[in-house]
Amino acid sequence: MRSCSRLPGIRPVQVHTEQVSTPEVNPKPRRGELRIYLGAAPGVGKTFAMLGEARRRLDRGTDVVVGLVETHGRKKTADLLDGLEVVPRRTVSHRGHEFAEMDLPAVLARAPEVVVVDELAHTNVPGGKHEKRWQDVDDLLDAGIDVLSTVNVQHLQSLNDVVERITGVTQQETVPDEVVRRAGQLELVDITPEALRRRLAHGNVYPAERIDAALGNYFRPGNLTALRELALLWVADQVDVALQRYRAEQKITDTWETRERVVVSVTGGPESETLIRRASRIATRAGAELQVVHILRGDGLAGLGPTATARCRTLAEDVGATYHSVVGDDVPTALLDFARGVNATQLVVGTSRRSRMARLFDQGIGATVVQHSGSIDVHMVTHSYAGGRLRARLGKSPLAPSRLIVGWALSMLLPLTATGLGALLRDTVEFSTDVVLYVLATVVVALVGGLGPAVIAAIFGAGLLNFFFTPPLYTMNVHSPQNVVTLLAMIVVAVLVALVVDSAARRGTAAARARTEASLLASYARTVLTDPHPIERLLEKVRENFGLTSVTLLEKREGQWQKVALAGYQPCTDPDEADVDVAVTADVHLTLLGRTLPAADRRVLEAVAGQALLALRQQRMAAAAAAAERKAEATELRTTLLSALGHDLRTPLTSIKAAIGSLRAPDLSLSEEDTGELLETVELSADRLTGLIENLLDSSRLATGAVTPHLRPVGYDEVLAHALSTVDNSAGVRIAVDARLPSVLADPGLLERVIANLLDNALRHGGGEVAARASAYAEFVELRIVDHGKGLRKGAADSAFAPFQRLGGDRASVPGVGLGLSVVKGFTEAMGGTVRAEDTPGGGLTMVLSLPACTGRELVGVEGEAVERDGAR
Repeated sequence: MRSCSRLPGIRPVQVHTEQVSTPEVNPKPRRGELRIYLGAAPGVGKTFAMLGEARRRLDRGTDVVVGLVETHGRKKTADLLDGLEVVPRRTVSHRGHEFAEMDLPAVLARAPEVVVVDELAHTNVPGGKHEKRWQDVDDLLDAGIDVLSTVNVQHLQSLNDVVERITGVTQQETVPDEVVRRAGQLELVDITPEALRRRLAHGNVYPAERIDAALGNYFRPGNLTALRELALLWVADQVDVALQRYRAEQKITDTWETRERVVVSVTGGPESETLIRRASRIATRAGAELQVVHILRGDGLAGLGPTATARCRTLAEDVGATYHSVVGDDVPTALLDFARGVNATQLVVGTSRRSRMARLFDQGIGATVVQHSGSIDVHMVTHSYAGGRLRARLGKSPLAPSRLIVGWALSMLLPLTATGLGALLRDTVEFSTDVVLYVLATVVVALVGGLGPAVIAAIFGAGLLNFFFTPPLYTMNVHSPQNVVTLLAMIVVAVLVALVVDSAARRGTAAARARTEASLLASYARTVLTDPHPIERLLEKVRENFGLTSVTLLEKREGQWQKVALAGYQPCTDPDEADVDVAVTADVHLTLLGRTLPAADRRVLEAVAGQALLALRQQRMAAAAAAAERKAEATELRTTLLSALGHDLRTPLTSIKAAIGSLRAPDLSLSEEDTGELLETVELSADRLTGLIENLLDSSRLATGAVTPHLRPVGYDEVLAHALSTVDNSAGVRIAVDARLPSVLADPGLLERVIANLLDNALRHGGGEVAARASAYAEFVELRIVDHGKGLRKGAADSAFAPFQRLGGDRASVPGVGLGLSVVKGFTEAMGGTVRAEDTPGGGLTMVLSLPACTGRELVGVEGEAVERDGAR
């Protein structure tokens, strides 16, 4: 017995049927579609966009319910829930607390078309069916229900460690990348870091007490920019996977230049490392993905050995590339097929290691790839193994190897051609014509191949002329003196023409060498004039240009040679150890190690040595100028200190003297109120002098390293209370410090001085109410002193903590020598903390004091005794 399917308007009935042999077909139920809204950080608008899509589907008549949405107190997000059916959450008890979770059975029983489930990476409270919310979503999809969900890039499992290095925060809740990749639709909700920080500052993301900590830590502009780039790249990878799938399904082989990809072909030979490094630089400059491929011959005769394979694979991983091995009988075709298959835009191959003679019969892989590459750009990379074997055998002829090859071939071919023509025209031409033919052949060979082929052509031609055309014929005997002269003249002509050709070629080579030397010298001069480290860079260029192991500049001081600068490894310690020694002066030598250079290179080396000496003197002059500048700055600092002290000491002293003089005047009758006012003036002036002297003493202690903090757990609320009692106008300070925050590990006395200086600075410069707020972040507790004054000018945050710095603009008229923030920075760093200046959202300055939190039991020292104290509050 079975029941029919439930259809609108049809009541289910039971129908009795007899068993038949035909098997029953159960169609596979439709799996729901998952749509994910991915964001770079909290607050970008993922939930808002998801609810907007839910409302649009509801307006189109789709059955939509809300399984779970976290509004986090955001009113605009909560408003979008109006009109949407919300499935009540179930309550789960865990360790004495009540938690509200999505009611998965209720949603399945409701069986909507679409369900909204927020925060895909959430970890469920123990007691439910699944540990993770994405597993609940998987059940909904299996039931044929479409799901709308959200996730942040920091929750992706593959990026968890990267996000931790960027933000310093470990994300405990993660979702496997494969779950997100399986989504039918993936939408990136993007917003600029500046816009997100403004949204945060306006209170649209977190409550007011969390804004400052968020802006100063996780939501710093650099963090948000890095997270945004991670999200964009991750989504781009998923789009690329989808594109590759589409190209495979549609059998598209043409290159679509949607993304830069570089493929480098290696053979496993000694040039492979050069190719991989060169391709890595090309890919880095283009921001491209790099893939290393080795084509294996189908017959298995040219495979890489295990050592070469491991070396290439390791280097590929080191430069961030992927390594592939592809089998193909036709190497150029297999290489191009692979490049087109991965949609590569650039291909890097090395120049052939074959000799020129071998390339006459087979042009090689590189040339074939260039001819058939189509829209793929091909880079031909030269290396030291390209065609080197033939050049070593061609001697020192000034002519190009190709001309020599042709010349040697013509030295045989042209005399034989002249012989053939003479034999054919024996009955119509005279002996003199035969001579001219042989002389012409010799001249042509001399013009093409130079001296060696010309002499061979002349001797060979003379022998042929004597044998075939000089009586007695077909013998090597010469009876006529004229014939002897003719043969000698042919050889002389060949030698003279060849000498002229060689001379011209040598002059051309010399001119090319001169151009090269001029280019090198210009490059060296440019290095000396423009490079911030001219000597090291100059020596490194010489080492690279001449293929040396090391280049060292030695100077004799007190009878001993000392290294002034070097490039490479295994530097010389004495000129006698060098392969090449160039004396710049009697006490300065440029030494080269690696190989002996020809005498022709010494001209360049002597010029380099002179430029190195010039760079050395320039560097020493710069050092002397820097030392003089430091002395000038120190003098200016002392002058500034004396000037500031003169003003700031004189003002309170004058007030004290005037008040005491009035009190002591015998002819001046003062009321109790006047007397109290004068005494108050004396007290305030004395306090100002005390504060000034304390800052000076603190600065002196910091400069001499005499500050030794005695660290123990202490709460910001305790220290703030003591610090406020030492600050004028403390009524203008609003304290917002939660007593439940962890204590910090600090010296209470130093911390009180730090906070008092920060509060005093904010009250004097803030122009209004000052707020002191604290919040915990990672392993630190941060105290923010926030004012709403004019703030710092752009770029002044780094110099705000330098000694004798007053905080810009009209603040220079405020009393003080500018030591307060310098003392704050020194004391804070001595306690293992940091202090920084930030702009207050809406205008003003925020000083952020960050100290290590005490979250466990800390071992601290009190009055010389080691005791354990509970650091948690």
